[in-house]
Amino acid sequence: MSTTVVILAAGKGTRMRSKLPKVLQPLAGRPLLGHVIETAKKIHAQNIITIFGHGGHLVQNAFSHEDIQWVEQTEQLGTGHAVKVTLPVLPKDGMSLILSGDVPCVQQSTLQRLVEVSTETGIGIVTLTLADSTGYGRIVRSNNKIQAIVEHKDATPEQHQIKEINTGIYCVSNAKLHEWLPKLNNNNAQGEYYLTDIIAMALEDGLEIASIQPEMAFEVEGVNDRVQLAALEREFQSYQAKELMKQGVHLIDPARFDLRGQLQVGQDVRIDINVIIEGECSFGDNVDIGAGCIIKNTHIAAGTKVQAYSIFDNAVIGENVQIGPFARLRPGANLAADVHIGNFVEVKNSSIGLGSKANHFSYLGDAEIGAGSNIGAGTITCNYDGANKHKTVIGDNAFIGTNNSLVAPVKIGHGATTGAGSVITHDVANNSLAVERAKQISKENYQRPQKTKN
Repeated sequence: MSTTVVILAAGKGTRMRSKLPKVLQPLAGRPLLGHVIETAKKIHAQNIITIFGHGGHLVQNAFSHEDIQWVEQTEQLGTGHAVKVTLPVLPKDGMSLILSGDVPCVQQSTLQRLVEVSTETGIGIVTLTLADSTGYGRIVRSNNKIQAIVEHKDATPEQHQIKEINTGIYCVSNAKLHEWLPKLNNNNAQGEYYLTDIIAMALEDGLEIASIQPEMAFEVEGVNDRVQLAALEREFQSYQAKELMKQGVHLIDPARFDLRGQLQVGQDVRIDINVIIEGECSFGDNVDIGAGCIIKNTHIAAGTKVQAYSIFDNAVIGENVQIGPFARLRPGANLAADVHIGNFVEVKNSSIGLGSKANHFSYLGDAEIGAGSNIGAGTITCNYDGANKHKTVIGDNAFIGTNNSLVAPVKIGHGATTGAGSVITHDVANNSLAVERAKQISKENYQRPQKTKN
């Protein structure tokens, strides 16, 4: 049976105190709604219908690349009204999973279980048992069968004692949604159209309400303010850290690790404290990441050691490379095996060949460096002329002296050497020495400028 996913994402999120719609607030580096959409895609939903309202153009623009049907809720009249506005595009057969854009962590396995039990009965919900159920809709049962969902403000004192709550996650027959939603009314304390009222309609039709509970409570936690967002961030990060450790990753302190994307790992990967992983990354066997590193969309091959406080963005790193501390690899940095990139070295849009080294205080931008070359401390590839970028090419086994400025476009040949302090403005032939400096001038008894007194 086909499955549609309906996502409620029209809320303003006033308690966020933000101009950004609530569903665009980030969790683990991705908008809340982005997590829900990604999970919907994993269950191979036939279509994804997203209900937007406040800041709708921002929400639609953020997910313009996704295959989504957008439906606008122009008035905020409750969850039942929100789903009702989808009826013109909602299929009349199959099942619909109804999710919330501000409940981002529900797992694929939970939704698949819900679909399985709901397909048999025509309607099912996810519930959760809490020690303190204050503020939530209560699940009212008789003989262990669900008889009603009662909102907190409408509940009796006896119903307030119930610990099982409604999470707002449903799976319902589309045919029944087309039948029930037009019948909703707003005769309640809030004056809203409650989606929960379809439970009473299902019971009137003689249907049994199926239910499941999630494996992990944080799956169904919603976000209404910054405090809840921060708490859920830490719970989600703890979950991701545990999943990585199950794969064999050695996290020195899982409470001080953030994964804001996807990480593929080999065996015996070690990650020190306060490391942030963003985007799509992969670490090979025996990769060692030092404290405080930020690594984004980067692939690191086996045996590479990254020392503390290094920052990578869209880089490719070969095997057994030594990097850092305080190194920066910018987009287009491509390091072959056995390369050394030392402290305060920045590499941008450059390839560095097998075994080459740049150990101290250098900027290598728009460069192509061969194998076995040594880049002296303080070397800069002067790649920008104020209007255009130009390339520096350094051959194999070249030796670039300390404090060189290589003014691109320029080519340093295989086995060539440049003297310390040189400003190289012309190509250097293979196996040649190039020294390009101004003549030293000395002035005796030189008087330095003095500060002007006020």
